[in-house]
Amino acid sequence: MTVRTTRDAFERLNLANVDPLACLKTLSASVSPSPSELVPVRPVLQFNMVDPRFVEEADVLSTLDQRPNLMELSPTEFESLITNLFEKMGLETRQTQASRDGGVDCVAFDSRAIFGGKVVIQAKRYKNTVGVSAVRDLFGTVQNEGASKGILVTTSGYGKASFDFANGKPLELVAGSSLLFLLEQHAGVKAKIEVPDTWRDPVPDSADTV
Repeated sequence: MTVRTTRDAFERLNLANVDPLACLKTLSASVSPSPSELVPVRPVLQFNMVDPRFVEEADVLSTLDQRPNLMELSPTEFESLITNLFEKMGLETRQTQASRDGGVDCVAFDSRAIFGGKVVIQAKRYKNTVGVSAVRDLFGTVQNEGASKGILVTTSGYGKASFDFANGKPLELVAGSSLLFLLEQHAGVKAKIEVPDTWRDPVPDSADTV
C-alpha cells in the first residue's frame, strides 16, 4: 500500500479505534488487490506544478530546418529547444520566464518512484569553456530549489575544475557534442554548432585551466 496525507489529517485519527481498510480509503490510499501476494502498487508521488516563473514554451524542435545551427537561435528559442528535448526524453518540463528565473531556465519533473524528483536545468550558448563558477551557481540553485538534480547544458564544453566540482554531487554537465547526440537520438534532429566570428559570450566566463 501507499498513502500520503497531511499532519493535521493524521492527528485527527484515533488509531486505536479506526477500521484499517476504512481509514485507508478515507485517506485515498492505494492498496494492492492482493496484499498477501505482495503485488506492487505505484507510490504516491506529487510535484508542485504551479510556479509564477513558468511560461508556455514554444515547440522549437518541430520548426527546425535540416542541419540547424544552434548558435543562430535566439536565447529564448535555445531555452525552448532544451525544454523540448528533455520532454522528448520522458520528463515533464516547464520553461521559466527570462530574467526572473532565479538561475533556472527549465524545470523538469521525473515521476519515477525512488529515482525521480525535481530537476533544474540551465542552458548556455557559449563559444568558450564554461567556467566553474557557473557549475557552483547551479549547485546552489539545486539546493535553493530543493531539487534532486541539476543539469547544465552548453554548446561549448567544461574544464577540469568544473568536473572536479561536480564529482559526487547531483549535477550533470552536458557539453555541445553530447547535446548534438541527444538531439539526434531523442528528437531525430541532426543539428550543428558553428560559432560566428563575431560571437561574444553573454557572460565572460574564463576557461578552466587547472
